[in-house]
Amino acid sequence: MTVLTSMYAAEAQYMAAGGPGSASFELLAPYFATDVVLHQAAGLPYGGTWHGHAGMEQFFLAMARTWEIFELLEQKFLATGQTPVVHTLVRARARTTGRELTFPILQTITITEGRISEVHPFYWDTAAIAAVCAPSPEDRAASA
Repeated sequence: MTVLTSMYAAEAQYMAAGGPGSASFELLAPYFATDVVLHQAAGLPYGGTWHGHAGMEQFFLAMARTWEIFELLEQKFLATGQTPVVHTLVRARARTTGRELTFPILQTITITEGRISEVHPFYWDTAAIAAVCAPSPEDRAASA
């Protein structure tokens, strides 16, 4: 649990310092194994598998390009040990559309030798998240 609570605190510090592209990923690096793997659902704007510290840094950049606001409203630690489970309620505003959505994420996180080595986030509705981020036909017509 300590590595997770410390990582979430470092993530808040990272975002407060300007986040991806401005703040140093070194704030977060100590909490992730050098060969960390993050699996994101393919249907998301930042979907795919991200590898290592460089992959995590690129993931945070992709998130920053997608979301103007990404706020953790509630977090519950449902299981602890080597594979904790975290339920997070998120409020986010899409950068491209300005639309907001509140949605839950359930993550299984593997801890190896005191560092996060693998993360599997599960989303209830990836289509709703993708839709909030995609310009509507009206948005496209207005920008034409």
